[in-house]
Amino acid sequence: MMFILGPTTEQNFHEIPKVPLHLHKKYTPKLLLLCSPFLRFVTMPPTLSFTLTHYLALLLLVLLVVVEAHLPATGIAGEFPTFREAPAFRNGRECRNRVHGDSVFHIAMTLDATYLRGSIAGVFSVLQHTSCPENVVFHFIATTHRRAELRHIITTTFPYLAFHLYHFDANLVRGKISYSIRRALDQPLNYARMYLADLLPANVRRIIYFDSDLIVVDDVAKLWKIDLHARVLGAPEYCHANFTNYFTHRFWSNPSYAASFKGRDACYFNTGVMVIDLWKWREGRYTEKLESWMRIQKRNRIYELGSLPPFLLVFAGDVERVEHRWNQHGLGGDNLEGLCRDLHPGPVSLLHWSGKGKPWLRIDSKKPCPLDSLWAPYDLFRHSLSLFSDS
Repeated sequence: MMFILGPTTEQNFHEIPKVPLHLHKKYTPKLLLLCSPFLRFVTMPPTLSFTLTHYLALLLLVLLVVVEAHLPATGIAGEFPTFREAPAFRNGRECRNRVHGDSVFHIAMTLDATYLRGSIAGVFSVLQHTSCPENVVFHFIATTHRRAELRHIITTTFPYLAFHLYHFDANLVRGKISYSIRRALDQPLNYARMYLADLLPANVRRIIYFDSDLIVVDDVAKLWKIDLHARVLGAPEYCHANFTNYFTHRFWSNPSYAASFKGRDACYFNTGVMVIDLWKWREGRYTEKLESWMRIQKRNRIYELGSLPPFLLVFAGDVERVEHRWNQHGLGGDNLEGLCRDLHPGPVSLLHWSGKGKPWLRIDSKKPCPLDSLWAPYDLFRHSLSLFSDS
């Protein structure tokens, strides 16, 4: 765009694009507030400042449209997204009262602005499909100091939900994290699952850990009641996966590192769905064991994939096997491109969009994958009105 400085005539004034006054009522209040310093000049005589004002107003309008189109789920200026209130879910007649500790199911999830929309959908899916929703207690973990806002979001979206909100000190892991192949995997909150035994009250013996990019389509009580036997952790295992790919050549070429898997029938498992005995975890000091491998990684670069490899190093080969139906993972594609994927063969109790592609981002970008339509019914995100909406 080129501006020509010179005398302004009545002729070139009429050639200037104008912002019609009748459209002002269709702008959102935020747009009116931002544009008012410019639009107030519409009554001025035809001058150069009037010309520049129109162009500036149009430029600002375009910028706001772009922001609305590309950041629909996170808002502007770091605002948390807003959500519709979920229906109230009540216990069936067969459910015992929550005062009986053995009838309560504990679930841990993380909360942050980037994945909050996914977390809310995950909670909604659990409540909708469990037979005893009032017996589910959620334990939410956040690093932000805006916990009061998060608490307000949870209580207004799920007014009947039993939950606790904990602060995770990012300094616990900040010096131990090394960069990985995807930035999201490097966030301190991604490592909070290692510290559940420290964060949660001592009277919580067992916890189900869920990632924030999944939905449950079965009664979570079935997962809760699996027998861990003498093991600390239960999860679906995938022994067909090439285990060597999760560690670097430097790891496998070091005899002492490679020997850590000696005598273990080690298989890959995804840490986005785990059932954990917190009492056994504390007794075995497993957080310290995970941290030890993180320090080695910081020095020698023995893996590339965030918080997963330490779990494999400590637990692989000693995991209580859970049916694959409880983690149909990989629906977000790989960690680089996030391409569409199909379901694995077999029954499904949980759909997990692990990988780069997240269903809410693909839906908002008008480029959803076929399976994203299974996530959409659990999306409680309150969409803002378009800048040019008539409503």
